[in-house]
Amino acid sequence: MFNPAPGDRALVVAPHPDDESLGLAGTIAKLTGHGVRVDVLAVALTSGPMHGGHSDATTRTREFTDACDVLGVKARTIAWVDDPRAANPAAHLPDLVQLIEAGPVASLATSRPHVLFLPAADAHHQDHQAVHAAGLAAARPALARHRHVPWTVLGYDGPEDRAYLAPKTTRPLIVDTSSHWPAKRKALECYATQLRLAPHPRSLEKIHAQDEAAGAAIGTGLAERFAIYRMAA
Repeated sequence: MFNPAPGDRALVVAPHPDDESLGLAGTIAKLTGHGVRVDVLAVALTSGPMHGGHSDATTRTREFTDACDVLGVKARTIAWVDDPRAANPAAHLPDLVQLIEAGPVASLATSRPHVLFLPAADAHHQDHQAVHAAGLAAARPALARHRHVPWTVLGYDGPEDRAYLAPKTTRPLIVDTSSHWPAKRKALECYATQLRLAPHPRSLEKIHAQDEAAGAAIGTGLAERFAIYRMAA
């Protein structure tokens, strides 16, 4: 049932610029290569100290733009840059729901996606959990004349999430991304300030190993896994 056709549209909601590439760059590259329009909404970006380094909004915005160009993303935006809400999106859920539902760039209203990608519900980071909850609220069922509702809603994991997942965690949708590792790697390399050295989960080596493990589940080289929250035909 997950078989987007050329001309279909997808929207990726990323808590921060880099989550779209860390979570599903291979799938984005596969979709855009197949003629599917992919838009990306990155929610929050702050400048200041962070784990393993420093976050500079100007640098990270450039990294985001470069990665989106590599992956063939069309509309892309970072909504809250050094905005007070960016420090704690969970404290601003109504604003977050409104942003995903009807923001001016890369939202359900403007992108009108057939497929919506959100962080998975069991993500370890509080910002990812907030974006997941707000995304489900924004995509709640409604009459078409009232607002756009995507037929498919999927959840993606980040590298650290995969390291924490319980062995029986269900990710039933698996997308073969074997042919798209070069694009994924190039997009990830755009985020020089965010990648880490092995054996950190956010290293190129560990991300590749995680994709290999996902590919082994379907007998292919590399893959990305997704949770399913809605899949209608």
